[in-house]
Amino acid sequence: MTSHPTALISSKAKIGKNVTIGAYSIIHDNVEIGENTTIGPYCELGVTNHLSEGKKLIIGANSHIRSRCTFYEGSKFGEKLITGHSVTVREKTNAGNNFQIGTLSDIQGHCTIGDYVRTHSNVHIGQHSSIGSFVWIFPYVVLTNDPHPPSEIMQGVTIMDFAVIATMSVILPGATISEGVFIGAQSCVGGKTEADSFYAGSPAKKIGPTSKIKLKDGTGNPAYPWRTHFKRGYPAEIVEQWNKSQF
Repeated sequence: MTSHPTALISSKAKIGKNVTIGAYSIIHDNVEIGENTTIGPYCELGVTNHLSEGKKLIIGANSHIRSRCTFYEGSKFGEKLITGHSVTVREKTNAGNNFQIGTLSDIQGHCTIGDYVRTHSNVHIGQHSSIGSFVWIFPYVVLTNDPHPPSEIMQGVTIMDFAVIATMSVILPGATISEGVFIGAQSCVGGKTEADSFYAGSPAKKIGPTSKIKLKDGTGNPAYPWRTHFKRGYPAEIVEQWNKSQF
């Protein structure tokens, strides 16, 4: 482990090999950091509260947490977690491998998140959200959970595999974004959507199948499913599976 002299690291924390911890960062007792991980300056990992029930914060190997991020204890992240700056993640968030959290985003806890999920900057993920794998969430998207605020009722959002939610959209409590759905920018979505469909507007309405949306590259090819033409950042074995798939 390599740490800046100003970093405060609990002797009870479990730190893997080749971990780097930046200036003024705090690593609390109940934290486990996988090998080959970089923690930037001014981060705080393992913040305690009663909601975490004393469970560890686990950061998978080969991760990169950038400056001024705060993670509460009681959450678990797979390998290759990557954050932007000033991210907040509350307790009981369980995410798979290759999760990317954009700058100034916050996850309010009690959430489940799959593999290869990408959230851009300023995304708010409310409590009890359930997000599948290979999901894209673009800037200023809000996943809500209170059907009549303020109340003690929480109805988390469900987002299924390969969905795309464009910038500044709001997903209402209890909504289900089905597999392969594309939500257009500045939409407000409630209820259950149909798989591989395009929704837009406030309130959002079904426009049609996503296959009708064409790439603006002069080819005229369908833009969706997006994995037919966008492969950047995904491992070869996954891309090979996509190439063999019949869309």
